[in-house]
Amino acid sequence: MAREFTRVGVVGLGTMGAGIVEVFARNGIDVVAVEISEAALERGRVTMTGSTDRAVAKGKLAEADRDALLARVDFQVGLDALHSVDLVVEAVPEHLDLKQRIFAELDKVCKPETILATNTSSLSVTEISVATTRPNQVIGIHFFNPAPVMKLVEVVRTVVTSPDVVADVEALCERLGKVDVTISDRAGFIANALLFGYLNHAVSMVEARYATREDIDAAMKLGCGLPMGPLALMDLIGLDTAYEILDTMYRRGGRDRRHAPVPLIKQMVTAGLLGRKSGRGFYTYERPGSPVVVPDDQTPVTSQSALADGARGIAKVGVVGSGTMATGIIEVFAKAGYEVVSVTRGAEKSAKVFEAVKTSLNKGVVRGKLSEVDRDAALGRINWSATLEHLADVDLVVEAVVEELSVKKALFASLDEICKPGVVLATTTSSLPVIDVAMATQRPADVVGLHFFNPAPIMPLVEVVQTIRTSAETTATAKAVCAALGKTGVICGDRSGFIVNALLFPYLNDAVKMLEASYSTADDIDYAMKLGCGYPMGPFELLDVVGLDVSLAIQRELYLELREPGFAPAPLLEHLVTAGYLGRKSGRGFRDHTRR
Repeated sequence: MAREFTRVGVVGLGTMGAGIVEVFARNGIDVVAVEISEAALERGRVTMTGSTDRAVAKGKLAEADRDALLARVDFQVGLDALHSVDLVVEAVPEHLDLKQRIFAELDKVCKPETILATNTSSLSVTEISVATTRPNQVIGIHFFNPAPVMKLVEVVRTVVTSPDVVADVEALCERLGKVDVTISDRAGFIANALLFGYLNHAVSMVEARYATREDIDAAMKLGCGLPMGPLALMDLIGLDTAYEILDTMYRRGGRDRRHAPVPLIKQMVTAGLLGRKSGRGFYTYERPGSPVVVPDDQTPVTSQSALADGARGIAKVGVVGSGTMATGIIEVFAKAGYEVVSVTRGAEKSAKVFEAVKTSLNKGVVRGKLSEVDRDAALGRINWSATLEHLADVDLVVEAVVEELSVKKALFASLDEICKPGVVLATTTSSLPVIDVAMATQRPADVVGLHFFNPAPIMPLVEVVQTIRTSAETTATAKAVCAALGKTGVICGDRSGFIVNALLFPYLNDAVKMLEASYSTADDIDYAMKLGCGYPMGPFELLDVVGLDVSLAIQRELYLELREPGFAPAPLLEHLVTAGYLGRKSGRGFRDHTRR
């Protein structure tokens, strides 16, 4: 039978602490809310009342419930006020010595049976617990921000935490309406261990000027469906907080270089560019604490005239290929008003592509997203061919054939002989070096990567990949074409994985390594990333959808090019692929899909 917590304490009333107080009080639990001074206490009270008032304004909390909630909170200065509580949750800044001092004092003040919990997101719960004479009653209860909204709680047990304490806290999480994942004391726990390597990698892209902040954020939001881009998320977390978490994870987590804070982060912290809370971080905000981004000297010009500046005129487009991606790209261009020449390896292939495009357009009509007139017009713009010579007069060629470098190079060599001067030659490769394809021609300045995402008619993102030989005019043309298609084009360099795959797949690989180490289950890791970070899918759900063989191939390419030890494919991923467990398409991957 789990303990009944009737009165709890919360130490530290910053954004996180005030949110935790609100969570307890919303669920009928009396709370002693403690700060170090009257001024800090008042700031905490204002934070909490502001949060509850917003909930009332949005219709998510009745006024009577808000008043009852606030009546359950006893605001006090000093730890002595916690002498009679059943549980204390500490939510002060992430400094080990500060937390240890607080826990040593709580050990003296609180009842012998009181559970002492820390909300740390990165520090060692074990190191905090040894500051007390009751380390078996110390546990991590890691809420996510904003605590009243986010469903996940990481329950962190040390090697000496009593099983009864773990069970009591798990029952409490259920009472609070939270989903808990119980894990052992390891740097970053689940969510931060997976999240911050990804965030750090995104910052390294900015530092290297590989892509702009806007393009990196747009790529991850539109390409992966994430609620925020990594750089906007860094600003929300606070660059100083992010630096401390990364530094702690690097020191505690085996000194993985990917957790070593990128130098740019430390420079920005030193310069006072802390993110939203200081009014400026990677972006500039209306005022300190505001979520409203305002233009600054790095904000790109996005007007149609600016996009078209330096771009060549494109009226007729050739698409080479007969697979799913080629079919989708043909549809996208035809719907956007371009005349399209579809080239396949024979009349049978062309007929198959025609039927696929027609079926997709008909679905658009049925769903009310396309009129019959527009459907017929789109189909009328497509010319079907089985010979590359019909591309002699097009303005843009998009190649969407098999992902084999030799095949693509041979095709581009042929296009080089057939196409008129000034044609933009684009490859849709997602993993091969664009420069290798470009150098198969005598016009590498006209070659660019246009990486559409599947399904092309739906996914709004296109990665525009420029090589060191791509001309500014070609890049401008590619970007203008993306805009004309209603897509967001993000510009990046010719490096393995481009933006999306380079950031996504190391994160997925890290999740596999976490599972492989028996740190947590696939279900709990998926819960952590969906409920703690707002991801649309957990890493193992996504891996099974993408295909473990595809994921392994991309991870191998990243490792071979970047030679980063942390990018080496997880052995478990390799073993599953060898065993034929490829995900949904084979019926089994990380989960068995034959029983669903």
